[in-house]
Amino acid sequence: MARRGSYAKGVARREEILESALDVIGRKGYQNASLKEIAEVVGVTPAALLHYFGTKEELFTAVLRKRDERDELDHGAIGAKDARAGLIEVIRHNTEVPGLVQLFSRLAVDAADPEHPAHEYFLERSAQMREVVAKNLGDDSGPLDADTTARVVQAVTDGLQLQWMIDPTVDMAGIVEKLIDALHPRH
Repeated sequence: MARRGSYAKGVARREEILESALDVIGRKGYQNASLKEIAEVVGVTPAALLHYFGTKEELFTAVLRKRDERDELDHGAIGAKDARAGLIEVIRHNTEVPGLVQLFSRLAVDAADPEHPAHEYFLERSAQMREVVAKNLGDDSGPLDADTTARVVQAVTDGLQLQWMIDPTVDMAGIVEKLIDALHPRH
């Protein structure tokens, strides 16, 4: 019986760590969010953080998963009635959390290495995003087939995040809206 209570407390602590890390990274940015600061917010030591997540990279990968769960990106935000509006809303929301955009972009580069802890996350997330975009925004009657449309939208959204981090005046949502209109005009 004690194990269940102990397990539940561990799950709750893990969630608390993820929520705190999301907050710290969102406010301070990826580069300025240290394990020490995240641990202090939660009231544990940096070693305790690593007890729950193993490595800093595993913690940050879990933070991205939590962000996706919280934002419902992979659970229908862009599969809603108006998939176009859902995708644009996710992109607009990203401009409010620059630290998480930094984290996503930096880990995406690192995750190109198949040995990196975030590699599987990015493979899964990319496949899910393309599937949702192809299903909801792809149209084989348009200039591109649904799968190609999904790849192009994903490439543009990922690339625009990098451009936006360098120049925050880049209107990511506006550009993606125009792209979708060009690829999948509304009738």
